[in-house]
Amino acid sequence: MSEFTHINASGEAIMVDVSDKTETSRIAKAQARVNINQQTVASLVNGEQHKGDVFACARIAGIQAAKKTSELIPLCHPLMLSKVTIELDLDESAGVITVISTAKLKGQTGVEMEALTAASVAALTIYDMCKAIQKDIVITDLKLLEKHGGKSGSFSTEA
Repeated sequence: MSEFTHINASGEAIMVDVSDKTETSRIAKAQARVNINQQTVASLVNGEQHKGDVFACARIAGIQAAKKTSELIPLCHPLMLSKVTIELDLDESAGVITVISTAKLKGQTGVEMEALTAASVAALTIYDMCKAIQKDIVITDLKLLEKHGGKSGSFSTEA
């Protein structure tokens, strides 16, 4: 069984020392889902959001969030991300927007937290921009889908 890496022998929270880790290409993909009603779906499809382009704002917010992860999550390292993408898919009939974020870099630590933060903030931005139409929007299924690189190797929820 693995041990927690952010706690020292005395039980105190610490930032992990990655200085001796090998620099490798690392990539992580995360998801969040935003459940909306048909009135909100219609407003998105018809471009009737008074705050502007919801999906464009969500993409920008997600990318910005990935870049600011170390300022939000106390023990995360500041990283030089080489790429962040936010994909948004609206399933009109189900009333679900799936947010998929991908974060990439070449470095000494992984980008899972950056991908998760990007997906969550993109979803929260959708909520913020649509809350005038619908108060009971629900964000679900925030999770890491996959990661590659580093000592621990690859992980995928599809494996």
